[in-house]
This record gives sequence, C-alpha cells and structure tokens, in this order.
Amino acid sequence: MISKFQKEIQLLLDNQVINQETVKRIETFYASRNEEKPNRLFTIFGVIGATLVGLGIILILAHNWDNFSKSIKTVLAFAPLLIGQFFVGYSLFKAKAKSWVEASGAFLFFAVGSSIGLVSQIYNIPGDLSSYLLTWTLLCIPLVYILKSNTLVFLCLVFATYYGCNYGYGYFSSSHTPWWYLLMVITLIPQYFQLIKSKKDFNFTSICNWLFPLSLVIVLGAFTETNSGFGFLMYILLFGVFYNIGKLKFFYNQKLRRNGYLIIGSLGTVITLLITSFKWIWNDIFRSEFIFNPQEAAIAVLLFVSASLLVYRTTQKEKNNDLSLFQIVFFVFALLFSVAQKDEVIPLVLINVLLLVLGVNAIKIGADRFHFGILNYGLLIITALIVCRFFDTDMSFVLRGLLFVSVGVGFFATNYMMLQKQKKTTKSISK
Repeated sequence: MISKFQKEIQLLLDNQVINQETVKRIETFYASRNEEKPNRLFTIFGVIGATLVGLGIILILAHNWDNFSKSIKTVLAFAPLLIGQFFVGYSLFKAKAKSWVEASGAFLFFAVGSSIGLVSQIYNIPGDLSSYLLTWTLLCIPLVYILKSNTLVFLCLVFATYYGCNYGYGYFSSSHTPWWYLLMVITLIPQYFQLIKSKKDFNFTSICNWLFPLSLVIVLGAFTETNSGFGFLMYILLFGVFYNIGKLKFFYNQKLRRNGYLIIGSLGTVITLLITSFKWIWNDIFRSEFIFNPQEAAIAVLLFVSASLLVYRTTQKEKNNDLSLFQIVFFVFALLFSVAQKDEVIPLVLINVLLLVLGVNAIKIGADRFHFGILNYGLLIITALIVCRFFDTDMSFVLRGLLFVSVGVGFFATNYMMLQKQKKTTKSISK
C-alpha cells in the first residue's frame, strides 16, 4: 500500500518540482530514521528487562535465603556481579549494539548494589543506608565512562541525590553535610558535557538538562546548618545561576522544553519570592538572631560570583539577548536580605513590587514574541501575588471577588488582543 507521504512525493515528482535524485535522498533519509526507532525502543525495553530480571533474581534468593549455608550465600551474593561483568565484557569486546551496552550496564549497576548488601548481611558488616548508597554509587560511576552509558548517568545521579537527601536530611544527620554528593555530581559532569557537545538534540540530553538542576535544588537544603533565613538567599542565588545558564546561547537557542535550567531558574525564583512576600517570614525568620556560618557564607559567595559571571557572559561576550530582570533578581534579593537585618518593612514592600514587575515584564516579553506561554506565565505571577496577599491583608469578600473577576477578564482580554495582533501580522506578511 502506498502511503500518503509517498503519494505526495510522487505528485511533486510528476509536476517536476523535485527530481529523481532528490526523491532518493528523501527516501534514504527517512529510511535511516526508521531504522533508529526500533533500536531506541529495544534499548528502553532492554534496560527495563535487565532491571526486572535482576530484581526477580534477588526476590527468588531472598525467599530461600535462610535455607542456604554461609558459603553458598557468599557464592550467590557474587553471582549477579559476575554475570553482570560477563555481559558487560561481552558487549564491549564484541562491539554489540548500544542497547546491549545499556541493558548490561543497568544489570551490573543493580548487581553491585545487591552484592554489597548481601555480603554485609552475611558477615554482619555494620553500616547505615547512607554509607551503603555512597559505596554503591562510587563503585558504579567509573562504569559511566567505561560503557559511555546514558542509563548509568541517570542511575548514578538519582542514587547520588538519594544519598545526599538521606545523609543531609536524615533524622540523625541534621548536622551532616553531604560533600560526597558534590563529588559524585562533579564526576558525572564530563560525561554530561560530552552529551551536550555531540548529542545536544537527543532526548536523553534534554532529560539531563532537567535532572542535574533538579538534583541540586533537592540537595542544596542539606548544606544549610544554622540560619533558615540564609537558606532562602542560597536558593535564590542557585536559581539565579540556573536562569543565567539557561540564557547562554547554547541552551537559549534550543526549544524551551529542552532548557530545564531556564524554566527551573525562573519558576524557582518566582516561588521563592512568593514565599518571602509574606510578612511573617521577615518578622520571624529574617529578623531572628543571625548566626554566621563559614560554610553557608562560602557557598553563597560561590553562587553569587557564578551568577554574576554568567550575567556578564550572556550580556557582554555572547550578546545573544538583552539583559532581563530575571537575570539580576539574585542581586536584588541579596541587597534586600542585608537590609532585612535592620528593617523588615522595606524589603517586604520591595519583594512584592519586584514580583509585580517580573509579571509585567513576562507579559511584555510574551507579547513582543507572540508567545502565549510566556504571556500567561506573567499573568500567573500577578495572579499568584494577588492570591498571596489575601492571606495577610484584611479585604472584604466583595473586593476579593472583584479582584478575581478583574484578573480573569485580564487573562481573556490579553490573550484575545495578542491573538488578533498575531492574525493581523500574519495577514500583512502573506500580502
């Protein structure tokens, strides 16, 4: 059966729009694309299958574990590890397809974890979950570079994040700082850079553009020890770093959904500002006794310098876009944080003004670019600010209702006017 696409190609050929050589190049291009799709699916299902097989073996052994002697238990503990190494070696030396490498790498990753756990249980080796996760992940990170495996990058980053949360946020580890987490993330960055350079349009590279910043956002709180108010400053600075990374030419020229740094930086900044727009935050937290902590101060300075250098890079060296307010919010908040130690009223008012300006700025950018997503994002910022003020101001229900009606009308009117403007622009271009 001739597909609709083939009919269109034949129609273009019959009308001499394209020649036979062009038809052959088009067919070759789409044939190569169709060949890659099954490989990708096979890779995904291969990784899932290897993971399920490994977990199934562990469950079967666990069910009969008490019936085995210590020597048999030891052999069974190392058996998955040996099997995983065999398949990894087979995949490398036989130069098997990428799906083989990914599946065998995933199987070996979980085999390492099961072997460590089983040996510890057999010989009663003391330890906690944090040390177990740390040992497991550190042993598997070299496999990332041996196999060049995307699956192992994902697994190592997820388990490193799990370790950071368990070690830094645990009930008995409130004073612990997960420095090993930073080391593990840093060791994964070279492979991530290689993906960015060689495979920037791959879906997994886009996933990494979200995973790395999300991981840092999740674990950053574990690096705060004394003053909770200082944590807000650290998060604003981190989001400033992410937003300015997203403004770099390499990320900024990609589709928005692939630019996790820009989206996380923007959303994180707005959410943090909304939280700090409440009066009680400044009265109870920022005006509380400030305890200087060298560790928190060093991290804050590092983040501030990094964000400042990125602003300079995007605005002066690359010159790919104009300076936006979102890029310097971290600097404004740092100034307000220093003022808050003496007076909480001025920072509180300016935070609300800053949110309003950010919303208006987003609306303007969306209108200039005919981007409905950015336009409505700005409207949502203003709406969220109004909703937050309902909780700490005395307003009558009538006034609140009128405000909601006004915001709803604003949503409709703004989108309608931009749609009409877009239609007029399209018609003028077509003419």
